[in-house]
Amino acid sequence: MSRRNRAYYLRRRPQGTTTGVDLELVEERVPDLGPGQALVRTTHLSVDPTTRVWMSDYPAYMPSAPLDAVLRGVGVGEVVESRRDDLPVGATVLGWTDWQDYCVADDSALISPFTVLPDPLPAPPGAFLGVLGHTGITGWLGVDIGRPQPGDTVVVSAAGGAVGSVGGQLAKLAGARVVGIASGPDKCRHVTTTLGFDTCVDRTAADWRDQLDAATPDGVDMDFENVGGEIMDHVLGRLRIGARVVLCGMISGYDALGSGSSAGQHEISQLIMKRATMHGFLVFDHADRFATIVDELAGHLAAGRLHADETVLDGLEKAPDALGQLFTGANLGKIVVRTRV
Repeated sequence: MSRRNRAYYLRRRPQGTTTGVDLELVEERVPDLGPGQALVRTTHLSVDPTTRVWMSDYPAYMPSAPLDAVLRGVGVGEVVESRRDDLPVGATVLGWTDWQDYCVADDSALISPFTVLPDPLPAPPGAFLGVLGHTGITGWLGVDIGRPQPGDTVVVSAAGGAVGSVGGQLAKLAGARVVGIASGPDKCRHVTTTLGFDTCVDRTAADWRDQLDAATPDGVDMDFENVGGEIMDHVLGRLRIGARVVLCGMISGYDALGSGSSAGQHEISQLIMKRATMHGFLVFDHADRFATIVDELAGHLAAGRLHADETVLDGLEKAPDALGQLFTGANLGKIVVRTRV
C-alpha cells in the first residue's frame, strides 16, 4: 500500500494574525523515490517566529515561502526508504522537512542537506530543534556578539522563549546581571526561579515600564532583543554609553510585515546619544561554528548549568496552533510539534 502524506500548503499571504484560511491541510500520495533520493518521515517539527516572516512577501534573508506549496520548516525525522548511501534507512536526521508527514530528501531541491544525528541520540529529538539546535545556537551567538562582562546589566526580551531563555542563562554564566522581560507573572517567576535570571519584568502588567526602570537603575549595557516595538523603544531609552544592542528578532511587528503599517522604532536616536551599537545577525550565517557551539551547549546542559524548556503539541494538525502560541506568549521555551502520537 502506498504511503499517504499530510501536508500544510500555504494558500495566501496572511493579513495580520495568521488564520485558518492561510493554510490548507492536504492529504496526498507519497511519490515513488528516484535515484539519489530518500524518504524521511517527520517526527518532530520546529515552529519558529520566522515562519510568519516566510509566509509574508516581506523581503527577508530567504525568499518568501511560495504559494500553493508545502510551508517551509525544519524538523527531525526518520529515514524510512532510501536510495542514498548517506541517508540509510533507520537513521534519525535533522533538516528541512517542511510542514508535512513525509519529505523526499533530494539535495537538488533542499536549502541545505539533511544531517544524520548520533545513534543513540544523546538527548530527546526535540532538543535538536531547541537547545541543541538552531534556537540554542542563536542564543549562544547573541551573547557572543553582545560580549556581556561581569557586572554588566543585560536585558533579554522574550526571556521565557526558546532563544531568550538560553541567551539569558549564558549571560549569567558570563557574570552579568540579567533582567528578563516575559509575559505574565507565572512565566516571570519561572524565568527567575528556574532559569536563574536576577529579575523579570511582566510585559502584560500595566506598569511594565516602571518595572523595567526599577530593574535597570544604572541603565542597560546589553540588550538581547527578540521583540521590538514599544518594549525595545523603552530599553533603548535606558541604554548606557557604549551599550550593545543585539538584534535577533522583532516578533511584535511580524504580523504587520508587508502591510505598510509597521510603526518602526521611535528611540533609535539613542544609539547616537549613547554611542551604542546595534548588530543584527542570523544563525545560518555561522554554520561553520555550529558543531563547536553545540558541543559547548551540550556540556552546559549535562553539567546542569543550562535549563531547557520545551512546549510540545501533539499532531501535525496542531502546527498552526503552535505558531499562534508564539505570538501570544503561551509557550514556555522551545515549541515543538510531535507530528504523530
